[in-house]
Amino acid sequence: MPHRLSLTTSLEDSAGLVSDGALATELEARGCDLNDPLWSAKVLLEQPGLIRDVHRDYFAAGANIATTASYQATPQGFAARGIGGKEALELVGLSVRLADEARREHVADHPDAGPLLIAGSVGPYGAYLADGSEYRGDYVLSPADFRAFHEPRIAALVQSGVDVLACETLPSYAETESLLALAAEAGVESWFSFTLRDGTHISDGTPLADVARLLDAHPHVAAVGVNCVPLHLVAPALSVLRQHTDKPLLAYPNSGETYHPDTKTWGAAGIGGTAERAPRDLAGWAPAWREQGARIIGGCCRTTPGDIAAVAAAS
Repeated sequence: MPHRLSLTTSLEDSAGLVSDGALATELEARGCDLNDPLWSAKVLLEQPGLIRDVHRDYFAAGANIATTASYQATPQGFAARGIGGKEALELVGLSVRLADEARREHVADHPDAGPLLIAGSVGPYGAYLADGSEYRGDYVLSPADFRAFHEPRIAALVQSGVDVLACETLPSYAETESLLALAAEAGVESWFSFTLRDGTHISDGTPLADVARLLDAHPHVAAVGVNCVPLHLVAPALSVLRQHTDKPLLAYPNSGETYHPDTKTWGAAGIGGTAERAPRDLAGWAPAWREQGARIIGGCCRTTPGDIAAVAAAS
């Protein structure tokens, strides 16, 4: 059984943690073409060493948490490339090993680094669809179908030694219920993080208050929050969450730009808002989010190690 670090203990022993920023953005900066249904998971097949390099850069920037390149790494997605289930799950395991190698390399160079955690990314079914559904939540599956989709990847992440499951970019209440059951069975801590329709509703229209109350009843859920949302929606969302759960909160927004699923690129105007603020302003918002109870702050799409370094310096 892998030795795992406890997210709960790490939060209790610190004023707050800094998570990493975008993986795909940095991979594209290194020359990767991610206009592909597998998105960043494509790089697990082609140039896995680049993923380790990005993780190492985020640790060097001051991140305490590395999020694995498994957001879109699913047996179903890899099957479309002619990759069998066993190899697909080995690639999920590879995403964990790459993050762990980066952690070990960073600790070797910085022996006084505090606890560094690996979060196993569990993207929603909408990410597999590769059509932007994680920002809409307009898909319907049965609980059995959600379980069949998510269970193999979660098992592979846990077996490979992740410290915490990052059930992230979730747009659907029904999917959240299924993931809660799977995460509880997995026997490791998890965090749950949502996309938003506005400051008070997740993307499928469910009130954020209902989501918070659902999660608050589950002891294995170590933190609750939002990710890949525009900066200006974070504060109202945290305000709602704080009213309905005592769990630590987390926030890792995107740059506020619009995602174009046809080209897998980001444009000028934000999902659910405008791109009035650039990613470099992430650190400027961080102190206010800390005041609202955000114990984990980082970045999502279009944020960089430079942004995370600024957040770490402000923390």
